[in-house]
Amino acid sequence: MSKWRYDRKPKGSLVESVMHFVLNVGQRFLYQVGQLFGSTNQLGLRALRSYMALFLVGVSLTLAIAACAPTPDATKNTPATTGGTTLSTQAAPKGEAKKDVELTLVSFAVTKQAHEAIIPKFVEKWQKEQNQKVTFKQSYGGSGSQTRAVIDGLEADIVHLALAADTDKIEKAGLIDKGWEKEYPNDSIVSKSVAALVTRDGNPKNIKDWSDLEKDGVSLITADPKTSGVARWNFLALWNAAVKKGGSDAKAQEALVKVFKNVPILTKDAREATDAFFKQGQGDALINYENEIILAGKKGQKVTYTIPDVNISIDNPIAIVDKNVAKHGTKEAAEAFVKYLYTTEAQTEFAKLGFRPVDETVAKEKQFADQFPVVKELATVKDLGGWNEINKKFFADGAAFDQIQAQIKR
Repeated sequence: MSKWRYDRKPKGSLVESVMHFVLNVGQRFLYQVGQLFGSTNQLGLRALRSYMALFLVGVSLTLAIAACAPTPDATKNTPATTGGTTLSTQAAPKGEAKKDVELTLVSFAVTKQAHEAIIPKFVEKWQKEQNQKVTFKQSYGGSGSQTRAVIDGLEADIVHLALAADTDKIEKAGLIDKGWEKEYPNDSIVSKSVAALVTRDGNPKNIKDWSDLEKDGVSLITADPKTSGVARWNFLALWNAAVKKGGSDAKAQEALVKVFKNVPILTKDAREATDAFFKQGQGDALINYENEIILAGKKGQKVTYTIPDVNISIDNPIAIVDKNVAKHGTKEAAEAFVKYLYTTEAQTEFAKLGFRPVDETVAKEKQFADQFPVVKELATVKDLGGWNEINKKFFADGAAFDQIQAQIKR
């Protein structure tokens, strides 16, 4: 039914009665005027009668139009106006499409393939459930470099970085609210890995453990802890193993001086380190994420590697950049994406690409249980004092890493 309804007026209606009354009064008036003027002024009489007739026609037409005017249908919502602005009182139809939204995801280099597999699944799910189109801008690079980019103005809605220390830096810059690590499950850790030690086919240098990297004549490929999250994890894995073997920080630093003397060049990030080793043929050994090595194997690279029994749990956090999502109006979609990353569906995609799943259900699946060997001694960031202590001790200006670089005069 239309929003407006036309109702034809029945005979005997109020409007018709008024019309008859006006005509009768008019006719009586003309008769009285005729009697008054008589025949003394026939010209004036005819003029007056003409004007009066026109007046009656006008009144009749006005009433007729009023009788035919549409009447608002009380069963329909009609617009109301206030302050010159039309306000609709009708609710939006159920399932009405929402305005398109664009999310900017900033992540560390080796997550690229995982997110490229996961994002289309989320986009399809969100469109189906929320009737809203989501598009993604994606940026990948070394975790340290990505962190600085966000602080310097790259307007990320979501950051998935290699280590919580980088997320903390964005928090300290005022872009992420305090307590971000408690916003999502598992202290907001969404992907995990361990350090892997890769050698050339046949392992000609007989490299089996971390201490073998100290040997003369061994060339090691690893990334720069100043720009790469994986390099910090590599450093911690080496340090943890050296302390357990040597028994002191002094012995550990002495061991790492020998290791880093065998590094010809520090790459910018984990992906560059992988490419230098596999594509460019540099080095006898490579330290990298286990997931990166698994991915290289899936791409057809012949990979010989070991997961040392003394290792470090590499935990990668996810966070919403609160200031940016508020500015962009993207909080709802951004939070939904982060939560989706914890689902079995998304965690399966992470596992397929070599990340150790944080979802125990996925971790227990045979295909993944066989893929990830058990680590006997797995240290955590907490075991090493937390990121604040770690950064002060190892990665701050003048700390252990800088001291090691100074000793090898790099």
